[in-house]
Amino acid sequence: MPRANRATRITGLLASVLMLVGAVAACGSSDSPSDEAKPGSGSTKAPASSAFPVTIANKYGSTTIESEPKRVVTVGLTDQDAVLALGTVPVGTTEWIGGYKGAVGPWAQDKLGSAAAPTVLKDTGTGPQVEKIAALKPDLILALYSGLTKAQYDTLSKFAPVVAQPEEFNDYGIPWQQQTETIGKALGRSEEAAKLVEGVEAKFAEAKKAHPDFAASTAVMATPYEGTFVYGSQDARSRLLSDLGLKLPADLDKVIGDQFGANISKERTDLLDQGVAVWIVPDTTGAVAKLHKDKLYADLKVVKEGREVFVKESGDYGNAVSLSTVLSIPYVLDRLVPQLAAAVDGDPATKVEQPAS
Repeated sequence: MPRANRATRITGLLASVLMLVGAVAACGSSDSPSDEAKPGSGSTKAPASSAFPVTIANKYGSTTIESEPKRVVTVGLTDQDAVLALGTVPVGTTEWIGGYKGAVGPWAQDKLGSAAAPTVLKDTGTGPQVEKIAALKPDLILALYSGLTKAQYDTLSKFAPVVAQPEEFNDYGIPWQQQTETIGKALGRSEEAAKLVEGVEAKFAEAKKAHPDFAASTAVMATPYEGTFVYGSQDARSRLLSDLGLKLPADLDKVIGDQFGANISKERTDLLDQGVAVWIVPDTTGAVAKLHKDKLYADLKVVKEGREVFVKESGDYGNAVSLSTVLSIPYVLDRLVPQLAAAVDGDPATKVEQPAS
């Protein structure tokens, strides 16, 4: 599935699934989790019971978590990284990019350690797998990086407290900082979450200090999905650029609307003519050459002056860019910052290297 299409809005639940809710809920009570905390089934840190109860606002109201969660399921497509970073191994994760056991990327493997990998759930286009989630007997369901609908929220709430996406951002638009801090609050680990955010923000600050020319440049993030798909300012990939001090196109969101991204018409190819254009491209041979066959794009200064950055979508690097979490971002910055620096240095002869992974 093209990367731009992996985070589309989740549609309504199937009627047959809704009919099963009552029966499944009877065996999936969230009041008394059957498994105690152990590797692969819950918290791996000391209890945080003093932080509870806590109430967290979301797009559909608010959710109260009465006690420290032991069995966490992540419906949000990138939420698992913050959970792992805070010392809890989810019992279930939702697959998005694929290729990793338990949906745990290499940048998060040390947080998993020797614990059993989470059960991987799939969004098949009809929303979360309700029966499978209920069978995991969760006492917390996280859906922050998601497009959860009200019907899906209500259904999942029959099994456990659900922390859905915040109202103030587009679906799939929560910043990694707020994602981490909200998950920290839900797990009773707000102080640890704040420290994690501070640590990653320090890496952004270090990169900006080392490359002051970033602040004088504009940038755009795109992918050749069904033409040209451009990511909006609330998308995690675009936020990588703005967090580094680069400016996004002034009319980007006017073109994108209230989505995480959108295809642009040929008439708006000019949107790509920025200080640097970052492309998430297919791994297939000739992907870049195909882009350059489009004369409207090839004639732009960003192409003629060699100010493009290419990231292969299915490698560890491309996957880390798409996730853009508290754990994957340091991995990304080690690779993306040198590419951006080469692109905006003002010398068309500078080659932008492609990291191996």
